[in-house]
Amino acid sequence: MILRQFFEPDSSTYTYLLASRRAGEALIIDPVKERLDHYLQAIRELDLRLVHAIDTHTHADHITALGDLRDATACTTIMGERSRAECVSRQVRDGELLRVDGITLQALYTPGHTDESFSFVLEPTAPQAVFTGDVLLIRSTGRTDFQAGDAGLSWHSIVDRLFALPDDTTVYPAHDYKGWTVSSIGEEKRHNPRLAGKTQAEYVEIMRNLNLPNPRLMDVAIPANLACGQAPGSP
Repeated sequence: MILRQFFEPDSSTYTYLLASRRAGEALIIDPVKERLDHYLQAIRELDLRLVHAIDTHTHADHITALGDLRDATACTTIMGERSRAECVSRQVRDGELLRVDGITLQALYTPGHTDESFSFVLEPTAPQAVFTGDVLLIRSTGRTDFQAGDAGLSWHSIVDRLFALPDDTTVYPAHDYKGWTVSSIGEEKRHNPRLAGKTQAEYVEIMRNLNLPNPRLMDVAIPANLACGQAPGSP
């Protein structure tokens, strides 16, 4: 299988390009507008055909490349069913399967960071990896203080849904701010300081007291991302 991890340093965002083989169909998760040329170069050099472009949620810290990838490759743009982005081609439900040429992803509704956040499990019958968006990060979790976030829902999404996956399931988040690139469900159960040995009440208190500033691009990024990263009103 081909799996390429891209990093956008301004927002510390990870993007993932997946395909089962060279010259095959591919999908991309959480693409960033400023890295569009990198994605298209990789797709071209690996002789791939992009079929799906997926956002795990409406990002507040960068502008998505969904619309640009749709225009460049004729791919299907996808978000979860609770997304307010009317520009996407398809909205997936909890448990729904996405298939491309030897790869299966299962959509998993994991609210908390936002009320419309989804994760995506690679090969759900024998889970290999999970793309967690901003819900579960490496040794951290996504903030819950805007976009209808909810720390209690975040706890349930992580502990009841993501931590139900096998311990050796690889965790690929949408962000990292400390140099981590990959983790596993078992590692996060044991070593995530916001979760390991904590009760739900303790977790909610931790999240309530983060006192983080709003993302610098929030007022620009959210409206743009509701239009798939293009000017509002674009097709």
